[in-house]
Amino acid sequence: MGEAREVMDRLTEAVTTTPDLRVVAELYAQNAVAYTPEAGELHGRDEIVEYWRQIKTAVPDARYESLHTFEVGSTAIDEGYFSGRNTGPSQSPDGRSVPATGKEIRIRGVDLATVEDGRIVSYRLYFDQLAFLEQLGLLSETVA
Repeated sequence: MGEAREVMDRLTEAVTTTPDLRVVAELYAQNAVAYTPEAGELHGRDEIVEYWRQIKTAVPDARYESLHTFEVGSTAIDEGYFSGRNTGPSQSPDGRSVPATGKEIRIRGVDLATVEDGRIVSYRLYFDQLAFLEQLGLLSETVA
């Protein structure tokens, strides 16, 4: 196992199995950049840690089920399911607070982390936002 795989595995653990935002912060370079479906482009460790804090607030019992793991050079790639119950408030992309729905979610996604000198410098997360909002019951029905 290479450095990228080790760092990605530690990130997954720090976000789900044994949540620890201090560990999350240690895993990202100060000038890291992250790309997420709902929050867009995040610059710097502080913005990225805040993103993960919001995720943990919204879904404190988050779990991760791995389907596939890869490592190519300095990049680790994971595909799997993120799941848990939405028992805390979340933030909409426009910054509004959304109350907890109490609903269970299970979202399939892919994330990639490029690592240099033991820290993530570039992170990309992909998942189906529509499925996420639908599972939370936050999609309004359209009338034909």
